[in-house]
Amino acid sequence: MGSTTTISILVVLLLGLVQLAVSGHDYKQALSKSILFFEAQRSGHLPPNQRVSWRSHSGLYDGKSSGVDLVGGYYDAGDNVKFGLPMAFTVTTMCWSIIEYGGQLESNGELGHAIDAVKWGTDYFIKAHPEPNVLYGEVGDGKSDHYCWQRPEEMTTDRKAYKIDRNNPGSDLAGETAAAMAAASIVFRRSDPSYSAELLRHAHQLFEFADKYRGKYDSSITVAQKYYRSVSGYNDELLWAAAWLYQATIDKYYLDYLGKNGDSMGGTGWSMTEFGWDVKYAGVQTLVAKVLMQGKGGEHTAVFERYQQKAEQLMCSLLGKSTKNIKKTPGGLIFRQSWNNMQFVTSASFLAAVYSDYLSSSKRDLRCSQGNISPSQLLDFSKSQVDYILGDNPRATSYMVGYGENYPRQVHHRGSSIVSFNVDQKFVTCRGGYATWYSRKGSDLNVLTGAVVGGPDAYDNFADQRDNYEQTEPATYNNAPLLGVLARLISGSTGFDQLLPGVSPTPSPVINKPVPKKKPTTPPASSPSPTTISQKMTLSWKNEGKVYYRYSTRLTNRSTKTLKKLKISITKLYGPIWGVTKTGTSFTFPSWMQSLPAGKSMEFVYIHSAASPADVLVSNYSLE
Repeated sequence: MGSTTTISILVVLLLGLVQLAVSGHDYKQALSKSILFFEAQRSGHLPPNQRVSWRSHSGLYDGKSSGVDLVGGYYDAGDNVKFGLPMAFTVTTMCWSIIEYGGQLESNGELGHAIDAVKWGTDYFIKAHPEPNVLYGEVGDGKSDHYCWQRPEEMTTDRKAYKIDRNNPGSDLAGETAAAMAAASIVFRRSDPSYSAELLRHAHQLFEFADKYRGKYDSSITVAQKYYRSVSGYNDELLWAAAWLYQATIDKYYLDYLGKNGDSMGGTGWSMTEFGWDVKYAGVQTLVAKVLMQGKGGEHTAVFERYQQKAEQLMCSLLGKSTKNIKKTPGGLIFRQSWNNMQFVTSASFLAAVYSDYLSSSKRDLRCSQGNISPSQLLDFSKSQVDYILGDNPRATSYMVGYGENYPRQVHHRGSSIVSFNVDQKFVTCRGGYATWYSRKGSDLNVLTGAVVGGPDAYDNFADQRDNYEQTEPATYNNAPLLGVLARLISGSTGFDQLLPGVSPTPSPVINKPVPKKKPTTPPASSPSPTTISQKMTLSWKNEGKVYYRYSTRLTNRSTKTLKKLKISITKLYGPIWGVTKTGTSFTFPSWMQSLPAGKSMEFVYIHSAASPADVLVSNYSLE
């Protein structure tokens, strides 16, 4: 090796070390940007408060050819397909971030945005789950979508909807969606109890569906195999869903499920080196360890200790204190694979931050085969990974778009690379998009603020090129766990009491809970609702072979006070509605009303193509 080459290498390393030494990142700014990214990934009819102004409405007919409304949800990455499995994992991990660090999110003004991001996903999942044993798991397909390079606002690719049911099961997909709905029910428990109960009802049904009709989802939705193949199978998702249903309900049935199936389903057997949209074991092991540290193991303590051992083996391997440690780049970034490695970095950082606080709350260190680890050391590891993402690396590159000065400018993302539909509505053809925009060497016209891209290779090398999709493509599941880590790091090194040991908050009563065959727990008493809703079908007719129904809905204020600030949640509605005003994803009074006096009623009507009425409930109100 020549002296010039040696000097060059030393200079690069020295620059990296200097950069590491002067770390001082604005985690609050990074948090705000990372949440904003989800608004750029929205599909459907965008709300008035949409902050990413270069995006517009898209996918407005999704599900129509299958007779179901599948408008909404998220595009997973740089394409325009809605893949259910990674979308559900994204929502679950966003919820976990909020559940653990909601206070920090709120104190930094981002809790509302984070909750909105969750609801954009759960509203879609409600639509995608029209029957107890039916779940739509994909809209569009990767083959036709990847053949084109178009903005989502004008895509011409096939938007076929794919589902699982009892004859074509998908326990992994249904289980992950059950986990997302259960976790989200905790998020909305106080702010929107009726919505929380609805989410929990779906979670119970989805779990029962997943457990009763077992099978891999990509054997039923085969078009997903090339893009999101379920390599780990479905046992991890069944345990993952049970863990979240226990967190949401404190129901012993789910605790027993984890205890009785931990060994046979791999929860106690697999030593994990990753946590992500496919493999959930590390997440299950962390949640079960929390239960154990809370002193709630009971008859399953021995089994739960084996879960915990696996959780702690991962923590030890992350810090190089195990006999088999996780690989890292020369710059210190954990490395799992060349294609979108950053998804494993953010998820591992989140687990380490959470486990650090669990240990701190239970006042103990972590014992590893190669030495002990303190809670603060685990948190320092999380910080090191986040700092690397934000620019403390040998290249001094921020892998979060829009953060810092040196970040990726040619992101592998259709919407950000093509001129905004709101600026120029000239049609971009399927293949013309590749010729004009994909091959363009300049920076993206629309900055995909907050997106965490795939990141560098095993040697910290990175090429900022649009066709380098392994490194420059972002994904929603890269960002979701990062919300929690950033919220935690804003508060510095101080420990948090995560109710360990102690008693978790009292759950909301469970509504329409499916089976299990045991005496149900009596829910806490609650005051009667001040509103009642009645619906009746007033007319039906047939047009071009299809039957349509007209429903009249009456909402009555039974209280002695005036009802104001009304929000009505309406789902499973497949047609137009009159007599209410749409605000975002909910409805309120019509324009000629501002309130509903005591004892009075308001009426609205809708027409749709289902014999059963839409689901209508009051999600928020005030009495004055």
